[in-house]
Formats: sequence, C-alpha cells, structure tokens
Amino acid sequence: MPKGRAGAKAFLRSAGDFFWPPRWLISGARGMGRGPLSPEDFARLRFISDPLCERCGVPLDYRTGDETWCVVCLARPPRWDQARAALIYDETSRRPVLDLKRAGRRDGLETLCGWMRQAGGALIDDAEVLVPVPLHYTRLVVRGFNQSGWLAQAIGAETGRKVLVDGLVRTRRTPSQAGLAGRARRRNVSGAFRVRKSRLAAITGKRVLLVDDVLTTGATLSACTRALKQAGARHVDVLVLARVVRETDVTI
Repeated sequence: MPKGRAGAKAFLRSAGDFFWPPRWLISGARGMGRGPLSPEDFARLRFISDPLCERCGVPLDYRTGDETWCVVCLARPPRWDQARAALIYDETSRRPVLDLKRAGRRDGLETLCGWMRQAGGALIDDAEVLVPVPLHYTRLVVRGFNQSGWLAQAIGAETGRKVLVDGLVRTRRTPSQAGLAGRARRRNVSGAFRVRKSRLAAITGKRVLLVDDVLTTGATLSACTRALKQAGARHVDVLVLARVVRETDVTI
C-alpha cells in the first residue's frame, strides 16, 4: 500500500478513535489508546497455565507426573487427543466471549487470538490444518458470521497454517446448548456433523486442530472430533478461547 494512503487510513482511524473511543472488552467503558483492555480489566482475567491436565487442559492444583490427567479424563477419556484453552470462562471473560459470539465484535480479535496462540502454541506447531466448529447454514445466514471461523482464520493468518473454514458441515440445526447439562448436550449434537466430501482429501491422514470459542462440557467438540476421525483424520487436537472449569459456569 502506498505510504500516502496508509498514512491517510491511520489518520482516519486515529480521528475515529478520538471522536468515538472504542469500548474496552471487559468493562465496556469507553477507552483511550490502542489497547482493547484497561490494566484493571486485564488483571481480572484468569489465564490457564501449568499445572493442567495433559488431555483436556483443565487447570489442576498440582502436577503428579510428566503426563498428568484429571480424574474426569482418567474415568472417561475424551475423543480428541489434546485440548488447550487460553482463559477460564467466568464472569470476567464472559463479556468478550459473548460479544464475539453473539454481537460479532471483532475489534479485540487480534488480542484474543494472541492469547490462544500462547496457550496452544505446541498444538498449532504440530497441526497440518485448522478446522473451525461450524454453524448450521440457516443460523449462519441469520447471524452473518461464524465466530469460530474468525478465530481459526486469524490464527492461520498469523501462523501460516492452512484453514478449512468449510471442512466440517453441521447436518442439522440443533437446539441451543445453553442451559443443558452434559448428557443432554451430547444427545443434542450426536451425529450432527460430517466432513464435507470436497474436503476429505485435505483431512484424511492429517493432524487437525479443531478451533472453537468455548469448551463447556465438550459435547460439540467431541461430536466434531468423531466426524473428523471417521473421515480419516490421524490426530485431532482442540484449541479454544475459554473453557468452563465449574459446572455452575455453564451459562453459554
């Protein structure tokens, strides 16, 4: 882009921010400056770091060995191979998650994906292709966007990984998962996904990284993983922006 045009666009963005300051991601207050978070808001976020379950990525109180699994994964291993999340889904992280998911707010996308890359760097490095969790086409038409697709595309653009936005298809429109317990969520999405026929060759034998905004009970991600592995994916990992740690936080 010519320097003059780039400078003009930068000036217009600065002027727009001056007259209409963007809202901070957490508090929603009008902020000044280039960052999407105030220092106070950032301090309230709970990032997930070691120790954590090697399989599902849930934070643990302590590590008992080189490959520590949580009791849930020991009792019932998930379909995916590994999962990682950047944030604990709670009162603080709920706002940016829902603003992205329901309102299509994209101004913090670069920051959110940066946190995801930090949390799932090893999974991204190993991945051959990124696949977002899809919406049913009727819901996509009404909403106009798929937040999981945005996250996958942003991560792919920064890391050079191939992204198959249409790799998975939602074959039926399922009722909302909001308010459903784990078993009901699993029934709700059972058999609801398949790999698009034109994308089979791009997935068969590959290490796939499945991307979504939130991991709640894992029902949707499990159904997607099953579809990918039935289509021949060699390995399926999961990367999400936030994950529920307590059942009482399942409000999405």
